[in-house]
Amino acid sequence: MQNEHEPTADGAPPPDPSHEQVSHEVRLTPEQAAARIAELETELNDMRERWMRAEAETANVRARAKREVDETRQYAVQKFAKDVVEAAENLRRGLDSLPKPAAGEPEIVASLRDGFDGVERSFVAVLERNGIKREDPTGRPFDPNLHQAMGEQESAAQPPGTVLQAWTPAWTLNGRLLRPAMVVVAKAPVAAGVRQDSPA
Repeated sequence: MQNEHEPTADGAPPPDPSHEQVSHEVRLTPEQAAARIAELETELNDMRERWMRAEAETANVRARAKREVDETRQYAVQKFAKDVVEAAENLRRGLDSLPKPAAGEPEIVASLRDGFDGVERSFVAVLERNGIKREDPTGRPFDPNLHQAMGEQESAAQPPGTVLQAWTPAWTLNGRLLRPAMVVVAKAPVAAGVRQDSPA
């Protein structure tokens, strides 16, 4: 029996059975080749679609993670900011308790008032640079997201729902409410000759 690796009688190397098998497998008719190409194109499109979906999901995860990190960084100081706002309001209460400017007042009183005014301006400017903002809502429409109504008052000068008076300002940290403004809201005046307790 001739060894498959021995040369043939004419001295030529023996045929490689594996080569014959491969050659046989790749012999396709044009119809088979076209069908195989279509199948591969379908697989390629499917893989491309999966890749694009995976890329989109990865981008969404990255954007969500970045947003969460940014929010954590922005609002990590929220408790501290509330304490700082309390200090700013106490400073304002102290300024409001000083006597109003008057002719012939002692120079020390005027100097103290001016000094505290300057301190408050600098303090509020530092807060604003760090995202903490103060808003006086007087004359603006009542906003339940920023204001807390402490009472209503009849007014013919302002439309109903307008803030007539703000006892305290609204404070926000990077757009998020820290402390609502305590306000008095305008309501329509009762018509002359009509009692409030009269039946409708």
